[in-house]
Amino acid sequence: MNSHDAENPLLDYLGITLVDVGAGRSTFQIDVGPRHLNRQGRLQGGVAATLLDAACGYAGLAEHEGGALGQALTVMLGISYIGKASGGRLSAVGKLTKKGRTMYFASAELVNDAGELIATAQGAFKRSAAPSTGD
Repeated sequence: MNSHDAENPLLDYLGITLVDVGAGRSTFQIDVGPRHLNRQGRLQGGVAATLLDAACGYAGLAEHEGGALGQALTVMLGISYIGKASGGRLSAVGKLTKKGRTMYFASAELVNDAGELIATAQGAFKRSAAPSTGD
């Protein structure tokens, strides 16, 4: 397993953890708690979308195994909500499907501990320069 710190304040705030990242893949996990639920007591769609966006996006950040993570912006993200979740640990597994010089495409699946599919996503991402620190 090649693990990195996600360095993403929103993911940290939501309790989303980067478990694995490497060339063409990433895995994020979340332990679903009350703050992640909607009024019906189910996983909020925006939390699922954030997990899937991160899994897709990070899958294309490493140019080679063990390499530093680059930067990218989400251009498009399509999500299909298939199942329900109201607790437990969920994993979002992203895979690079195609890469070009400045754009790449990735897909991801969100599953529970039993392997049941909660949602899927497909996205397009544009590589970007590292943000300026203002120093």
